[in-house]
Amino acid sequence: MSQFDKSKLPSRHVTEGPERAPHRSYLYAMGLTTEQIHQPLVGVATAWNEAAPCNISLQRQAQAVKKGVAAHYGTPREFTTITVTDGIAMGHAGMKSSLASRDVIADSVELTMRGHSYDALVAMAGCDKSLPGMMMAMIRLNVPSIFIYGGSILPGRFRGRDVVVQDLFEAVGLHSVGKMDDASLDEL
Repeated sequence: MSQFDKSKLPSRHVTEGPERAPHRSYLYAMGLTTEQIHQPLVGVATAWNEAAPCNISLQRQAQAVKKGVAAHYGTPREFTTITVTDGIAMGHAGMKSSLASRDVIADSVELTMRGHSYDALVAMAGCDKSLPGMMMAMIRLNVPSIFIYGGSILPGRFRGRDVVVQDLFEAVGLHSVGKMDDASLDEL
């Protein structure tokens, strides 16, 4: 039997008692053991996607988080949300999506956490709108939560020196006044 008193935890609504047998069947169908079902359920939410380099490593990082949760007698439940990165969305109609994405992120994390009665949250993000979106969800949920920043985008190399996206913006300006040719801009 469970070593946890889940009588006050949200997950009791999906894991405890005879009337929750149908709910538990879904958890068993995903490969969870009886022990895992009766431990606290911890949401591991990421903004992983292939839309931006600031999020590309989050899925891999989430696997380490899940191992840590399991090592401390929690049952991790990984899920993802959307993201819109300003680095790609700005300068065209996509910019109308950026700020609004914070609320969609917060809403989707909150809905998943509440809908599945998770007891705690580890939220991971890497972009300028996914960070506040995750934190907004944490505040709304009022469950034990940890936020992990996915890390900065590493610089690239151009002609022997480190370069970042700011160097590209400056290069566009140089190109526009004839101080950088098409080939150099393309190479950068």
